Amino acid sequence: MNVHDPNLSDLAQLHYGDGEFVVLKPGRFVICAVTGERIPLEALRYWSAERQEAYLSPREAISRMAPR
Repeated sequence: MNVHDPNLSDLAQLHYGDGEFVVLKPGRFVICAVTGERIPLEALRYWSAERQEAYLSPREAISRMAPR
């Protein structure tokens, strides 16, 4: 994934906190750390403040946090 890709021009940059996030660079979506799918900001519900990454759904969040 290239952040200079024109298809990613609306990619937001966020700082994920406990229960909230702060928009560092405005955009319309973020990328799921597990699936690589776009997550519209208005649909973003799952993320890790520790890892600073977003997840599409609880399934991806749980899979990412499971011990390997």
